[in-house]
Amino acid sequence: MTEAKTFFITGVSSGFGRALANAALDAGHTVIGTVRDEAARAAFCAQQPGRAFGRLLDVTDFGAIDAVVAEAEAAAGPVDVLVNNAGYGLEGIMEESSMEQLRHQFDVNVFGPVAVMKAFLPRMRARRRGHIVNITSMGGYITMPGIAYYAGSKFALEGISETVGKELRPFGVHVTAVAPGSFRTDWAGRSMVRAARGIADYDALFEPIRAARAERSGRQPGDPDKAAQAILALVDSAAPPAHLLLGSDALALVRDKLAQLSSDFDTWEALTRSTDL
Repeated sequence: MTEAKTFFITGVSSGFGRALANAALDAGHTVIGTVRDEAARAAFCAQQPGRAFGRLLDVTDFGAIDAVVAEAEAAAGPVDVLVNNAGYGLEGIMEESSMEQLRHQFDVNVFGPVAVMKAFLPRMRARRRGHIVNITSMGGYITMPGIAYYAGSKFALEGISETVGKELRPFGVHVTAVAPGSFRTDWAGRSMVRAARGIADYDALFEPIRAARAERSGRQPGDPDKAAQAILALVDSAAPPAHLLLGSDALALVRDKLAQLSSDFDTWEALTRSTDL
């Protein structure tokens, strides 16, 4: 077994968070997992007494994060790996989606992870070691109608992750943005929030997309348990990447996006260069 580590993983009640917490515990690591209710906390602690530490935390309660992190490290020891996993998807045409829905999407998917990172940065920087893994999405690279707020939040977290990684590199702290494709989690099922429909002009474009997503829920190509093993391999690397895609669908779609960008840049190169002095 590789050297045992202490993980702090947000959102271990379902999906990637649960799969990764279970895999890390099975591999002999210690896991501090955050949940949002007492029953889930007790159940998590019971999995591996002494190595599974459940903590109550809503990542949008920014004022509570520092105290939870300090208490967790006092109880379980210094954290080697922070995994910002907690998040959700909002499905909705932008014109039909409210500003309140936008704020909550960014509170959970961007501001929460940043607040948790900020709680750990002084600790990891002082120790001159650590690895931060931010779970983003292939939606942080590619887009489609109906996920403007979600994609925007994941684009933001991708950019923040890459930048912070450069800031922390001199101190031996790594940051990796992990972008999964379509996996068999609850993301497209009960975990997805769907904005109400109301503008008929969008029906022809969006209704087939919404129906296809619902139909594919539970039939996605990605295996969360294999994703968990991939993340364990990632954090065991001495030279981890700044970005990691998970899933063959993510790889194909993101490569197509990058090829299209390159083609567009070439097509418009003369106009691009025309603005120089």
